[in-house]
Amino acid sequence: MLVYLNGHFINEQKATVSVNNRSFRYGDGCFETIKLMHGKVLQPQYHTGRLFASLAQLHFDCPSYFTPTYIIQRIEELAAKNQHQTLARIRVTVFRGDGGLYDPSNMRPNLLIQSWSLNEENNQLNSNGLVLDIYRDGHKACDILANIKSNNYLLYAMAALAAKAQHCNDVLVLNQHGRIADSTIANVWLVEGHTLVTPALTEGPVSGTVRRYLLEKLASKGFSTIESTITEERLLAADEVFLTNAIYGLKWVQRIGNQAYGSKWAAKIHAQLLQPLWQ
Repeated sequence: MLVYLNGHFINEQKATVSVNNRSFRYGDGCFETIKLMHGKVLQPQYHTGRLFASLAQLHFDCPSYFTPTYIIQRIEELAAKNQHQTLARIRVTVFRGDGGLYDPSNMRPNLLIQSWSLNEENNQLNSNGLVLDIYRDGHKACDILANIKSNNYLLYAMAALAAKAQHCNDVLVLNQHGRIADSTIANVWLVEGHTLVTPALTEGPVSGTVRRYLLEKLASKGFSTIESTITEERLLAADEVFLTNAIYGLKWVQRIGNQAYGSKWAAKIHAQLLQPLWQ
């Protein structure tokens, strides 16, 4: 399997970074998880828009060639070389170079792109609802870094381990106020009557690309949406719960603890707004 690393397509086993690398040491950087289909990146404007906003916020000094077009071209070239054009998951990681905490050698971005083939099931609504729980051993800060897909992923990594230990499909992560932020890999949505609710960005979730897409498009399909706070009580009182991310689109939740949920609205949203993207 090939990867793209700083201008070169190389075997993944030969791709290395220095032991003094700031991303290795401190998680200094960010990443994008992207879906590719029929050789093309899906919704490239959402991913590159979020990526370059994150790079600016993290004070990267991007050279003139380092543009959204450059990155998309490299992704599609890598997918072709790995024969992943049909359906693939792409990870784009941007990270700082060598240096200590106060003295990075430079502020220019290093770029790593990886690709993996995906099963067609990732384009389908899940037939069996997810089983979730709530992670309570750590909390996410509602700060200026909260919405970035940061290379510092320790909280989510620990939450994912907890989900596995509890035999759950995923767990929900709480923010510093004890309210729902997101899950380990997805944004959270509730259905309350005829309204869709998702945590506001001020509540600390990652600023998901499918989250943004749905907030922009749902009104055109007659759905009402609000960005708000979600307490555990509100979560358990909801009619439906579903998760969204760039790879599987939408997955409905069957149960959280002892509370069961349906999937009527989730199925409609999947059919009307996500399935057409994958035709």
